[in-house]
Amino acid sequence: MPFLHILLLALLQGMTEFLPISSSAHLILLPMLADWQDQGLAFDVAVHVGTLSAIVFYFRGQLKSLILDWTNSVLKQRHIGDSRLAWAVGIATIPVGIAGLFFNDAIEFMLRNPLVIATTTIVFGILLGLADWWGKRRRDEHQLRWLDIIIIGCAQALALIPGTSRSGITMTAGLMLGLTRQAAARFSFLLSIPVILLAGGLKTVQLVVADSPTDWMVLFSGALFSAISAYLCVVIFMKMLDHIGMWPFVVYRLILGGVLFWLFL
Repeated sequence: MPFLHILLLALLQGMTEFLPISSSAHLILLPMLADWQDQGLAFDVAVHVGTLSAIVFYFRGQLKSLILDWTNSVLKQRHIGDSRLAWAVGIATIPVGIAGLFFNDAIEFMLRNPLVIATTTIVFGILLGLADWWGKRRRDEHQLRWLDIIIIGCAQALALIPGTSRSGITMTAGLMLGLTRQAAARFSFLLSIPVILLAGGLKTVQLVVADSPTDWMVLFSGALFSAISAYLCVVIFMKMLDHIGMWPFVVYRLILGGVLFWLFL
């Protein structure tokens, strides 16, 4: 891969993975619009490893607490500290895991096209705006009820459809259920850790089975650039979220969807 392709794709993955604008849509669209050769499965794995390492580093302190408290809660059979939040992350991951197992190949084959992306970009962008407008924003992630957790988990499963945005749909569901913007974003980011692990694991298995040649320098560069851009993006997003809200991303999604309809209809 040319270095410019590596840099732009990795930066794009890092910047869009945690924003409510769909990283998968952008990674599909950039090579398509620029007439580049597909980046390949190995590169997809590498940039996902980069974004995963970024979010783990960002939540490094809380993740240690979540793991320890969850382990103690299993041993003592009662909630301890942040164990309830750890259980919430695990339970909310189940729907997307099941959906990915049964429908991922069909979705990849049937729905990976610009008009689907344009539609989902606009529809779920409008829902994000409405949730940000109507949401009561009174609770944090520690106050989620079990039904709330299941609803957010089921919403996350919709993100298998290109253009939906995993972070966007989970933040939308969180805001509709009364979470603050910060809480909806934090819970969405925590949910990304097992999801990226599952997706990356699946792609890694596919990569091993394919037994294709590997350019390790390309993969390392992609992982590094995506990690740096993802971490900086999360830091800036969390600092600015309460000031700007979700509407800049809603407007961006509407413009992007409109441009895609104009180009491909």
